[in-house]
Amino acid sequence: MRLTDFWARLEEAFGPGYAASIASDQVLSQLDGRTIEQALRSGEQAHVVWRAVVAAYPDRVPARLR
Repeated sequence: MRLTDFWARLEEAFGPGYAASIASDQVLSQLDGRTIEQALRSGEQAHVVWRAVVAAYPDRVPARLR
């Protein structure tokens, strides 16, 4: 998954404003206690981060984006 695809999916699932907030503020246990931005900056692959988002927010991410 490319980063552009990751950000497009995140914005589609949460809306542009809320997606940015989640990416910078929400710490996910699935990412070893890092935020989305921290995980991506540290070199975590986008598809791994996306799976963590889906696991953390199963009711928010539509099935077609999983």
